Amino acid sequence: MTTTSPSEEPVSTGLRADVLAYYNEGKEDARLRDGVGLLEFWRTQDVLRRLLPAAPVRVLDVGGGSGVHAEWLAADGHVVDLVDPVPLHVAQAARLPGVTARSGDARELPVDDAAYDVVLLLGPLYHLPERADRIRALAEARRAVRPGGLVVAATINRYAMLHDLLHEERYFEPVQRAVADAVSEDGRLASQWDGSLFTTAYLAQPAETPEEFTEAGLAVEGQYGVEGIAWLMGGVQEWLADPERRAAVLAATRRIESEPSLLGASGHLLTAGRSVA
Repeated sequence: MTTTSPSEEPVSTGLRADVLAYYNEGKEDARLRDGVGLLEFWRTQDVLRRLLPAAPVRVLDVGGGSGVHAEWLAADGHVVDLVDPVPLHVAQAARLPGVTARSGDARELPVDDAAYDVVLLLGPLYHLPERADRIRALAEARRAVRPGGLVVAATINRYAMLHDLLHEERYFEPVQRAVADAVSEDGRLASQWDGSLFTTAYLAQPAETPEEFTEAGLAVEGQYGVEGIAWLMGGVQEWLADPERRAAVLAATRRIESEPSLLGASGHLLTAGRSVA
């Protein structure tokens, strides 16, 4: 049965107004269901299915958006609770079979201690430019997961914007080039007024996230490049539409997913760790 959170006082999410405005456009639900975003979807699913224990386990999907991943996790037999700071996302996720959705902030989760077997943060760290906030979110994930439980967090890689703009031939536009070059220096992206790039975000170096996991009391077990280099190749959307070619692309990307020299080539990175008892 699909439910929303129990009747309670509204949760203050502390979400920046520009980030909320970006997601209120309602584009996030479609982003991973079509086009080049399908590679991120299939590969995230591929990695998580290998990392998660056999169903059923209790999963907390923090910053789970409209429930794109919660949907298949529930279909796999897991018990899924989703927390997100965007009211539109909570409403969308609450309509999914087997998913409970509520409003909340990754830095102050509205859940009990040690209540989950797995905690996923597949978006929150993007929008926390300050290191202290990212560590706080990871510490909250550690609090919410049982001792020895799994925590998986996604980050956007430092040069993802540079790669993306080169691939789309938008790097030759002076304004966009200037933004990409600046982000490559310190990882900080200010919200783009024309909506052509992204909202306020932090793009991390691969080595940063394990350090933040450790500081939050999580023991790192692995890192996984999500898209590899396939996302930069022409034709990837057509490949993914063909089941046989999709299987080949996923297998090739899996082969290099934890190669240290290639971790930063992916657009996104998954870091997995466990709560230290």
